[in-house]
Amino acid sequence: MNFNQTENQLMIIDMVRDFTEKHIRPHVMEWDEAQTFPVETFKKLGELGLMGVLVPEEYGGSGLGYFEYVNVISEISKVCGSIGLSVAAHNSLCTGHIMAFGNEEQKLKWLPKLASAEWIGAWGLTEANTGSDAMGMNTTAVLDDDFYVVNGSKNWITHGKSGNVAVVMVRTGEKGDSKGISALVIEKGTPGFTHGKKENKLGMRASETTELIFDNCRVPKENLLGNVGEGFKQAMYILDGGRISIAALSLGMAKGALTAAINYSKERYQFGQPISSFQGISFKLADMATEIEAAELLIMQAADLKNRGKNVTKQSAMAKYYASEVCVRTATEAVQIFGGYGYTKDFPVEKFYRDSKLCTIGEGTSEIQKLVISREILR
Repeated sequence: MNFNQTENQLMIIDMVRDFTEKHIRPHVMEWDEAQTFPVETFKKLGELGLMGVLVPEEYGGSGLGYFEYVNVISEISKVCGSIGLSVAAHNSLCTGHIMAFGNEEQKLKWLPKLASAEWIGAWGLTEANTGSDAMGMNTTAVLDDDFYVVNGSKNWITHGKSGNVAVVMVRTGEKGDSKGISALVIEKGTPGFTHGKKENKLGMRASETTELIFDNCRVPKENLLGNVGEGFKQAMYILDGGRISIAALSLGMAKGALTAAINYSKERYQFGQPISSFQGISFKLADMATEIEAAELLIMQAADLKNRGKNVTKQSAMAKYYASEVCVRTATEAVQIFGGYGYTKDFPVEKFYRDSKLCTIGEGTSEIQKLVISREILR
C-alpha cells in the first residue's frame, strides 16, 4: 500500500472540510435536537459529487475509489456523525447495490438520479423479528404475471421516509434458505409501499430511520436485481463494502472527539496548569490517538483490497469491529476529559458519545463481526 495521499485526494479532503464548516457545523445541534433530516444539504452534497463517490462517470458519478470514499465519510463525520451515516448509507447500500448487480438498463435508470442526489436511496434487509438472522425474514414477493406482489415490513431503514427509491430484500423461496431471497428495486409512490413510524433514537438523530411497509405492493418484475434467489448473496457482498463505510464513519467521529478533547485539555486549567500536563489526561489522549491510527490502518487495508477487486470479508469485518469499538472508547474518554462540561450539550463530545454507539450495532453488531472474522480465520 502507498500511504501518500494524491493531490486529488487532498483536494477532495479540503473540499469536504470547507463544505462541512459552511453547511453542516452551524446546524449540527439544531438538526440533532429537532431530529431534522436536512434533505437540501444532501442535494448540495450531490452537486459536489459526494452522493455518487464510487459511481462511474458514465452514470453521473464521480468515478472515485475507496480511499477517496473513506476520506469523504470520515471528514464529514468529524463534524456530524448523522450526516456521515446518511451519506454512507446512500452511497454504499442502495446506490452500491444497483451499481454492483443492476443490468445496464437499471443502472441508466437509477444511478444518475442517485449520484446527483436528485433521489435519496434506502436499503432494506432488517426486520423487526429477524435482526441479524436475515434468512428468517418474513417479507415475501410472489410473482403474478409481470409483477412481484410484496407483503411485509422492514425496520431500521435509513431514509425510509424521505427516500425516493429502495433496494429491498424479499423472500421468494422457503424461509431459512439462503437461495430463497431476492432483491427488488421499489420506487416511492408505488401503490402499497409506505413508511411506518420514525424511530426516536439516542443518537444519529439527524439521520432518518423508519419502517418500510408493503401491502400488496406490485413491483414490475424488471426491477429484480440479478437473478431470483441471489438476494442474500448480493446483500452479504454489499455489507462487506458497507462495513468499510461504518468503519470510516467511526474513524471520523473518533477523530472529531479526540480533537475536541486535545483542544479542551490545553485550555482547561486546574491547579495552575492545563490538564493536558497531568499524566492521567495525557495518557488517555495517547491511548485514544494510538487506537485511532490502528483503526485507520485496518480501514485503509480493506479499502485497498476493495479497490483491487479482492475479497474483503475478513478485512472489512475487522475494520468495522475495531474502528467502531475505538469510536465508542474515544467518545467516552473525551466526555471524561471534559468532565461535567462533557455531559452538557454546549460541547461537542456528548453528541459524539451518543452517536458512537450506533457504529457497534449497525450493519452487523460487534458480535456478528467477530463471528465473521472467526469463520474466515478458521477456514
